Amino acid sequence: MNVNRLGLLQWAVVAAFLILLSGFWRLQILRPDYYKRLAEQNYLKNLPIPAPRGRILDREGRVLVDNFPSFSIIGQWDYREQLKEHLEAIAQGFNLDVQVLRARLENAERRSPYAPIVLRENATRQEIAFVESHRREFPELDLITVPRRLYLADGFAAHMIGYVGEVSENDLDQPEWALLRPGALVGKSGLERQYDGILRGRDGSRRVVVDSLGREAAVLDEVLPTPGQDLRLTVDADLQAVAEAGFQQDQGALVALDPRTGEVLALVSRPAFDPNHFAQGISRQEWASLVSDPSHPLLNRAIQAQLAPGSVYKVLMAAAALEAGTVDNATSYYCPGSANFYGRNFKCWESRGHGRVGLHAALVRSCDVFFYNLGKELGIERMADYSWRFGLGHPTGIDLPNEAAGTLPSPEWKERMFRERWFAGETISVAIGQGALTVTPLQVAYSVGGIASGGNFLRPRLVQPAPSVPVGGNSSAAPLRRVALSEETVAMVTDALYGVVNEGGGTGVRARVAGLDIGGKTGTAQVVSNQLARSGGAGLNTLDNAWFVGLAPRRNPEIVVAVLYQ
Repeated sequence: MNVNRLGLLQWAVVAAFLILLSGFWRLQILRPDYYKRLAEQNYLKNLPIPAPRGRILDREGRVLVDNFPSFSIIGQWDYREQLKEHLEAIAQGFNLDVQVLRARLENAERRSPYAPIVLRENATRQEIAFVESHRREFPELDLITVPRRLYLADGFAAHMIGYVGEVSENDLDQPEWALLRPGALVGKSGLERQYDGILRGRDGSRRVVVDSLGREAAVLDEVLPTPGQDLRLTVDADLQAVAEAGFQQDQGALVALDPRTGEVLALVSRPAFDPNHFAQGISRQEWASLVSDPSHPLLNRAIQAQLAPGSVYKVLMAAAALEAGTVDNATSYYCPGSANFYGRNFKCWESRGHGRVGLHAALVRSCDVFFYNLGKELGIERMADYSWRFGLGHPTGIDLPNEAAGTLPSPEWKERMFRERWFAGETISVAIGQGALTVTPLQVAYSVGGIASGGNFLRPRLVQPAPSVPVGGNSSAAPLRRVALSEETVAMVTDALYGVVNEGGGTGVRARVAGLDIGGKTGTAQVVSNQLARSGGAGLNTLDNAWFVGLAPRRNPEIVVAVLYQ
């Protein structure tokens, strides 16, 4: 009996030894790297250190956009099985849709399977407390400090500056963002988008030792982040504030620039949005509200609103006619309040007529009949040619994304777009800035400023050039375009613009300032036909668009301002 027990004990010892030997074989021979990594997970973690984006400053160095510290909650891929297993409980703790978190994990596993995945940006105090109090249950969760964007209140310069947001699935397919991890913050619009590569900087990382509760005990190594570079703009914050205050609740846009350098001094689009909502993580409801808003607050009207310019186009018409030789000081036309062209009656805005007027008086009093005749003499081909030279029909090249080109009608354009021939009567409408012609407020400031500067058209820019901050553009437009204009043409046009503001009968006399050499041109453009407007427009907004372009001094101006009210 004792012998049998001794034999069983011996076999038990042998079996235990074999089990230990097999375990040793698995650990040391078969999969040593795998088990080493599992062991290290118990005390080592890799944490990213996001780089702060560069600040955005005005021309005097005043801060327009800064950063503030916030917390993000990340999941460690070394704990991927626990992360997937605990996903529903984590979503419940953060009050999030579990499907949203699951989609993030799947995207991150496909795109960047070894980098931590951002589960929650701009975490609240309650969410931070949830992570801290559940470290034992959820060792896969960590908190990291993330610099968040802080924009000025009330949507100040929102369309110009833009906003940042989490890099999307489509963004990661673009070469410039292909190496970013899912959840990274990038510029989505405006200057934030245009200069994202300069502003973003380079993230760092650190490897830390943690205790059994997941708390950090020591730092093994650390790679500090490289902060993004600051941008100093050409914009004057005081002028920008005055321009924005002038709109109050009205809808429209304003562009002020120095045509001698191309520097944009102010750029306003109203209504605006609050970019802080994007920096803090905009909800689906907020995004849907912005997108469906009939006033289109996300539209940058200064560079994207493509509208008929109305009578401000007469400045370009006058310069073109003088250069083409179809008008001079002796040219005049009689305005009885309307005129017949090609079997159709075209009215002047002044139903009583302006009498006989020359070019100067026609610009000062904005006589439509004079410019109807000018359009007939010039012809649509020459009108389109000169308008193109003066900056219409193509982007100016400002360093902002998604600048609109506007529409410059011509027989070739109509054939290409509609497979129809051009009718002579359409030229008459285009001659006063109506018809198919559309421009942006930036194009108006750019073209009028270039004409008043003697034919020097400098590409508009928002960033001051410096060796570390190259000025970028969204087109291949040259920094300077030179259009040959005679001194007589420039003198006649700019003297007439001065008369618009300073002479009796001028349509822009409300812009007069005693002692200042100010010129300008008003414009009113229909948004619907007269027939539709008389019928009430079937619920549409039938109010005309109002334009004004002003400059000072009248020749070689230091500032040009284009204003659109809708």
